[in-house]
Amino acid sequence: MSSTTPETGPTLTGRVRRRVRRWTAAPPYPWLTGGALTVLAVVELAVVPGSVVTALGVLACTLSLMWRRAHPAVGFLTVGAALLSFGTDGNMAYATIAGTLMGSYSLGRHRVQHPALVVVCGALASLTVNLVHIDRWTRDGSPGLPVLQGSDRFSLGLYAETLVLTVMILGAVSMGDAIRAREETRHERAAAQSRLLTMERRQAAEAERATIARELHDMIAHSVSMIAVQAESATYTTAELPGPARDAFQQIAGTARSSMAELRRLLGVLRAGTETAALRTPQPSLAGLEELLDQHRAVGGSADLRVLGERTVLPASWELSAYRIVQEALTNARRHAPGAHTVVEIDYRPGLLSVRVCDDGPGPSGTEPDGRSHGLVGMGERAALLGGRLTAGRGPAGGFLVEAELPW
Repeated sequence: MSSTTPETGPTLTGRVRRRVRRWTAAPPYPWLTGGALTVLAVVELAVVPGSVVTALGVLACTLSLMWRRAHPAVGFLTVGAALLSFGTDGNMAYATIAGTLMGSYSLGRHRVQHPALVVVCGALASLTVNLVHIDRWTRDGSPGLPVLQGSDRFSLGLYAETLVLTVMILGAVSMGDAIRAREETRHERAAAQSRLLTMERRQAAEAERATIARELHDMIAHSVSMIAVQAESATYTTAELPGPARDAFQQIAGTARSSMAELRRLLGVLRAGTETAALRTPQPSLAGLEELLDQHRAVGGSADLRVLGERTVLPASWELSAYRIVQEALTNARRHAPGAHTVVEIDYRPGLLSVRVCDDGPGPSGTEPDGRSHGLVGMGERAALLGGRLTAGRGPAGGFLVEAELPW
């Protein structure tokens, strides 16, 4: 019968099952059950006194159950003490029967050893107890049994204790191992569902990134391509165009094509799993600074590059961030100080890369909100991601200075 119904929700059986499961999983549960069995054992020993060894075995069996969850291997002591008390007394108390079942269950539930090994050890211990009893019957006799002589000791009926005890241990160990296997299966199923949900979310995110990439490409690529085409065609369709203007148009076309290539490369990151070989072009690095400065000079800027220290190949993130900082600083110089001379200085120090870009223009105007543009904010974020810092403002001799320190 199902524990839930569409109309009423969880049934009484389901609610009881959940309460029992919560109660047995509570931390006080081993102490309460162990204490209750110990009280029962004391009552039984008071009603039917036994030897000192029997009393110690019964109490050890019940008291050890209090630690069965924190130390599952104590189940061996529980079962062993129960069989010891049974072997010395000949009567198995109710407390030790319950203790044997609970101890065997704990051994299977926590898989202290392989269940087959636990059952074999329990069967051998049960046979030992049975042999002790048979020897006692042979010497002293037993109510209901004739005096054993000769081959009577090998009668199968005398080994019923071994069978009963082995079946008890086998059933309890098997139940504990089955519950453990069921919980592991439930956890594996939950983990598989979690992995499936994670994969679905990742696929959804990748699909969303691909959609964004397509939208950006549709919005930007056409306009930038038109700039390149119109600038380049102007050099052929305008016959009276002066030489410097023709060169400027060619530079505009080249810059537009470069922008398109970088745009495609960046959009390729969004198109996870769909990049073509053309989109896998390596990211810029400090090795390309000369080319970057040539582009700056080609559009009318003036710049020098100074490299201090021994050139060291840094991790890709440091190379890219330093390149982008220089690129943005040159862009700001062209925008805010056209015609100014810019000095780019790269200093390789032990464990530190210093990037310094300074121009001789008029310096900061203070027209940006809080004195910082979006470009400067982006440069600062790049430096912070690498554990470094960036400062920007008026240089010591005037102009504008951007200085970044990137530890590595």
